[in-house]
Amino acid sequence: MLTHFDAAGQAHMVDVSDKPDTRRVAVAEARVEMKPETLAYVLEGTSTKGDVLGVARVAGIMAAKRTPDLIPLCHPLALTRVALELTPQIETASVLIRATVATSGQTGVEMEALTAASVAALTVYDMLKAVEKGMIVTGIRLLHKDGGKSGSYDADKAGDVGR
Repeated sequence: MLTHFDAAGQAHMVDVSDKPDTRRVAVAEARVEMKPETLAYVLEGTSTKGDVLGVARVAGIMAAKRTPDLIPLCHPLALTRVALELTPQIETASVLIRATVATSGQTGVEMEALTAASVAALTVYDMLKAVEKGMIVTGIRLLHKDGGKSGSYDADKAGDVGR
């Protein structure tokens, strides 16, 4: 059942007022694929716009906090943790982004983690687009969530491929 629709099929914000506060955690990832020469700018810190990974990390944190402003039916949440890891992957000429978001509340933080990873990836693209316009933002997915009525989810254990 899709919870964002009422009995008449109208979109609405889910009522979570009767749910207890519990610890909620979500981890999402994204990847930016690029040419090895472009990745060299990241590794050398020579992008004309500055520290690519540092700026993307801050952008991801800011995006997690602004998720309800971007996704219409998301609840505003008091986030207790937003952490981003941006890891250059030399063997695949890419940057792997992992966003971890936590709260203690009545609804989960999957959308906040996905938004953080997505915006961090878009920021990497923005910072490097003068060097390469053909980069690919890919692999945006939920890796893990814990807490709430539905319990835990691990993409690797679930065998989900997103299709």
